[in-house]
Parts: sequence; C-alpha cells; structure tokens
Amino acid sequence: MKTAASVVSEGAEQAASDFPLDAESLGVIHSGPTAVGALTKRAWRDGDELARICPNATGLLSNAAAAVGGQKSGARTQLYSLANLSDLERKLISEVLGEGEVAGVVALPDGSLAQIREAVLAGIWRVRIGSEPAHEYVEIGAIPQIVRRAATDLTSTDLVIGSAPDGAMNVLPVLAEIRERARAWRPGMRAHVVNLTLMPMSAVDLAFLQQSVGNGPVQLIFRGYGSCRVQATGIRNVWSVQFFNSMDNIILDTLEVGGVPIVALAADEDFEDSAERLHEIIKAYFT
Repeated sequence: MKTAASVVSEGAEQAASDFPLDAESLGVIHSGPTAVGALTKRAWRDGDELARICPNATGLLSNAAAAVGGQKSGARTQLYSLANLSDLERKLISEVLGEGEVAGVVALPDGSLAQIREAVLAGIWRVRIGSEPAHEYVEIGAIPQIVRRAATDLTSTDLVIGSAPDGAMNVLPVLAEIRERARAWRPGMRAHVVNLTLMPMSAVDLAFLQQSVGNGPVQLIFRGYGSCRVQATGIRNVWSVQFFNSMDNIILDTLEVGGVPIVALAADEDFEDSAERLHEIIKAYFT
C-alpha cells in the first residue's frame, strides 16, 4: 500500500533516531576520553575492575547470554529490566549490544509509544515504554511481546467493505479475499500473501484499500542495502509489508494475512549465533 509507506517511515525512523542507545558510546573505543571510553579501555586490561564497577550490567549480560542460547523462535520471550542500572551501566549495555538494523514503534492505549530497537545480535531487543528510563528493558525473543499484544488487542476483528469509489478497478475482490483470509486465520497456519505489485491496481484502488484496512498500532523498519517496512493494519492479522531498494523506490508491495510477518522475526539459528557472539563479547570485556 503506497500510501502507508510514509507513515511507517516517519514513525519507525523517528523511533530509531530518538531511541536512547547512546550512539556516542557505540564507537567509544575510537572516541575521545569520555567516562565510558576510559572505562572501556581499562576493561581490556582489567575485566575484574569493570565487573566491580558495573555489577548489575555484568549480571544482566550474563543472564541474557544464557537466555538467548536456549531461546526458540516460538517460545515466550524473556525480559530484563534496566531500572536498577546506573547511567554508566546503561552505557555499557548500549555499547555491548549496539544498534541493529531493525527499529520500530508500538502505539499503546494510553497514547504513549513503545520504542523498539534490535541489537546487533539478532533476537536481543531494547524496548522503552514512554520516556522514563525506568520503563526500559532488554528482551530476548523472536519479536518483543508488546508487538504481538498490540497487533492482537488494538485492532478490529472485522473488515468493513464499503462501496467502491468511481475509478476503482479491482479493489473489491482484493478486500473480500483479505477479509475471508483474516477471519479464517489461526495461529500455526501459514501466512497468505497478496502481492499488490503484480496486480492491476489503480491509484483509486490503492487509496480505497488503505482507507479500508487503516493503519494499526505497530510500525517496523528494517535497514540494509534497501529497506523493508512492516506495518500492522487496523484489521487483526493483516499486515502491510513493503520492500524498497537503496534509492527508496518500492520494489515489492504486499498485504500479508497471518501473525507477525516472518521477515520481522528472529529464527532459531539467529539465537544460536547471537549466544555465541555475546559470550565472546563478554569474555573480551570481563576477562
């Protein structure tokens, strides 16, 4: 849905820029003499000192490494609050986890936003609810649980199809297909993909399609060579999934009926790789 692209871009990209991951500390080894930079440089010589200064961060990282090693894509996620960490410990967590290619926002019933950022280690996420540091945590799982809850609890169970406007070509049968598939879908079933790129859809069709399904509470963006933008629609189990090239031109536009699209989920092999890498990072810092 072309008209949804700007909504996803503005929301998720803003979350990526606003999320407090202390970008300065991510390249701290190459930076000036900040407190974290000095601490990190000492850590390479004395891991015991780092563990002494940052005991809560040390424990959190150890627990996260153990958790991600045993995590499965379909299992319940595991959460680790950052509420009891000092500012220095938060910066250390930011430095170790880094910033991955996935960011997003989830709109909550009280009007606040949850901001999401995946670490450089797939399957490890930073989540902040609102603006309070006390409401920030690390979550291990395929996708933060708040994404699934919002997409289920804050969307409509029924797609109402109105009269097509003048100039519409094929939008009514597409909407009927989406409504039927969304009503029938159950957890465990395969997702059904409607490829809008290959369909003869007019601008009127696309606008009416967007108007009918609406925008939902979840927006995610994946950055790489190009980008993938995933948005929950206002209809339960219906997602907009769009792929863009490096020039930000859309190359694939789809509606996906099912659970959270697989492109957004960490897989079992991701957890295994992240556990191995996190153990290596911890060893480098603390031994």
